[in-house]
Amino acid sequence: MKALVLTEYNHFDLQEVPKPSIRPNEVLVRVQAVGICGSDVHGMDGSSGRRIPPIVMGHEASGIIAEVGSDVKNWATGDRVTFDSTVYVLDDWYSRRGQYNLSDGREVVGVSTPDFKRNGAFAEYVAIPQHILYAVPDNVSFTQAALVEPVAVALHAVSLTPIQVNDSAVVVGSGMIGLFVIQVLKLAGCGTIIAIDLDDDRLALAQKLGATHSINAKSGDVAKQVQDLTHGRGADVSFEVVGAGPTVKTAIDCVRKGATVTLVGNLAPTVEMPLQAIVTRQLRLQGSCAINGEYEAALALISSGRMNVEAILSAEVPLEEGADWFKRLYEKEKGLIKVVLKP
Repeated sequence: MKALVLTEYNHFDLQEVPKPSIRPNEVLVRVQAVGICGSDVHGMDGSSGRRIPPIVMGHEASGIIAEVGSDVKNWATGDRVTFDSTVYVLDDWYSRRGQYNLSDGREVVGVSTPDFKRNGAFAEYVAIPQHILYAVPDNVSFTQAALVEPVAVALHAVSLTPIQVNDSAVVVGSGMIGLFVIQVLKLAGCGTIIAIDLDDDRLALAQKLGATHSINAKSGDVAKQVQDLTHGRGADVSFEVVGAGPTVKTAIDCVRKGATVTLVGNLAPTVEMPLQAIVTRQLRLQGSCAINGEYEAALALISSGRMNVEAILSAEVPLEEGADWFKRLYEKEKGLIKVVLKP
C-alpha cells in the first residue's frame, strides 16, 4: 500500500509499504480521509518528542472496513467508520473507572514515543481495534468524519469545566481546536465568549462560529479588555488551546477570582506559572487530555448540523501532496487552518 512516512525529522517519503496485518480483535480500515493535526506538524520536526521516525502519522481519519478479525463482532466489511485516537486496554484500572484517556499503557494511533510505536492513517489502510470504532451516519461525509476527533477533544475539555448558562468564557487561540471549543461553549449556553488570537482572519472566523467578542493579543492590555466585557471581574472560565507560556499566562490573567482555567494546548513541555496570582485568587487549573467517550456526541452534533466543521477546512488534497502541505502548515501559511488528505 501507499503510505506517507516520516523517515527523518522534517522529511517525508511516499513509500510502498506492507499492508497492516490485523489481530483477532482488529479491523482493517481503508482510509478515505485523514486530517493533518497540529500535533503532527509539531511532531514532524521532533519538538514534541512523540513522533520518532520512521513513523506513519495520522489519527484523525475515517474510512471503510476492508477486513475483520476473527474475534470481531457487530462490524462487517463495507461499514463506514471513524475511530478514537486513543488505544486503551479495557480492563485497565482507569478504564474501569470511566477514564480510558488516562489508562496505563495507552497508545495513540500514528504516534511513536520511546515507549510505543503505532502506525497511523496517512496511508491507504490502517489497523484499528474494534472497541474504538464508531459508525459514521449516512449524512456525514468521510471528510466530516475525519474531523470528529478534534471536535471530541473540544467536547471533552468543556465537559470537564464547570459552566452555567450565561457564563462568560475566554478562549485563547483560534486554531482548529479553539474554534471547536467556541462552538461547544455556544451550545453550552455561555452568554459571553471572547476569542483571543494574533490573527485577525481567525478572529473573524471565531465570531462567525459563535464568539461574541474577539481580541487581537497585539492590541494592548488583553486582561483589561476582558474585564471591560465581564462587569470588571474577568471571565468565569478560560481555555488555553495553544500550549505555550505566554498564552497560558493570558488564560490565567483573563479570569475572575475563583475561576477555572482549562489547559488543552500541549506544545511546550514546561511553562512558567504566576503562582501567587493562582493561589491568592483561588484559581483552579486543570488539564484536559484527549477524549473520554465524546465521539458519539461529536458525530451527532455534526450529523444534525449543530457543529460546523467545514468552516475550518482549508483544503482537501491527495496523499501524494501531503509533504508539501505539511510544509505549508509548518510555515504557518496565512489562511491555513485544516488540511485533509485523501489516500
